[in-house]
Amino acid sequence: MPIIKVLPHAALCPEGLTFEGTVGVNLCRQLLDQGIAIEHACELSCACTTCHVIVRAGGTSLATATDAEDDLLDKAWGLTAQSRLSCQTVLSHQDLTLEIPKYTINHAREG
Repeated sequence: MPIIKVLPHAALCPEGLTFEGTVGVNLCRQLLDQGIAIEHACELSCACTTCHVIVRAGGTSLATATDAEDDLLDKAWGLTAQSRLSCQTVLSHQDLTLEIPKYTINHAREG
């Protein structure tokens, strides 16, 4: 099983987190299952950018982003060449290191 390392995020994961991931499951679902309340305003349907993550290591093991994902990522805060929508990124067998950006384009957050 691959290891997912989440770098510290002041609001969502202040200490960072390392956990064993499940191959074939999208990253957003795995983060939520680990108690990291990453935003996902479109309910994982690839219609927003609130679940944006930056894959700092291991990204070459992931399937290439679709055109729809790339088009949405253009609107994401803090876009980098390693940016992905976690709802569209399915874990493979390689370990990943993720950074959750400080901001999203959401003006308000529920909960």
